[in-house]
Amino acid sequence: MLDWNSDTDLFELMRTELFSAVIGDAMDKIGLQQQFLPAYLNVLDRKMIIAGRARTVLEADVFEQVVEGSANPLSSKPFGLMFEALDSLTEDDVYICTGASPDFALWGGLMSTRALYLGAAGVVLDGYLRDSNEVLELGLPIASRGCYAQDQGPRGKVINYDVPLKIGQVHIRKGDIIFGDCDGVLCIPREYEAEVIAAALEKVRGEGAVREALQGGMSTVEAFKKFGIM
Repeated sequence: MLDWNSDTDLFELMRTELFSAVIGDAMDKIGLQQQFLPAYLNVLDRKMIIAGRARTVLEADVFEQVVEGSANPLSSKPFGLMFEALDSLTEDDVYICTGASPDFALWGGLMSTRALYLGAAGVVLDGYLRDSNEVLELGLPIASRGCYAQDQGPRGKVINYDVPLKIGQVHIRKGDIIFGDCDGVLCIPREYEAEVIAAALEKVRGEGAVREALQGGMSTVEAFKKFGIM
């Protein structure tokens, strides 16, 4: 029997009880061993936790903000489909973006304001964010390569969204669960989520017993033999 009845319950449970290491361990056990996004992605504040469903966003480099008469109509549209992608967010969505060179910011303060109004659960950027003080004040959980103020306007456009992405070795589809904390960001494929989260909850709850045993003087050899957790 699952410990949650809805996405709202699920993501609150994940934010309250789980962390990236134990979720990653649970996926390792069933052969999902390439689910952590690259280690260069870090939350803006160590206390931030991202837990929600992926809304995938594909960015591309450009070299002028507006180009008229191009074969691609997006060339004449500042920021491409970025505003549409942002406005499409719903409750518990995670805006997750990749595809462009890491030479400019993919996100800022006004985007954070809109995402919060729409109920988004967070943002993951395979690139930089700017307006970081404003973002921190707003409290929207964000993981990125770091902070860099250079604007995407004349440098990048969103060319599609709700399409499959790949960041590092991880394939990400719309609706997969994205979880991030101070130790990393990972993706749980939708078809495995119930199995993975149930196993992670079992492990994290079992770790409490191991911790008590270690605090009571039990050796790590004995503890692993008894509980099978370390």
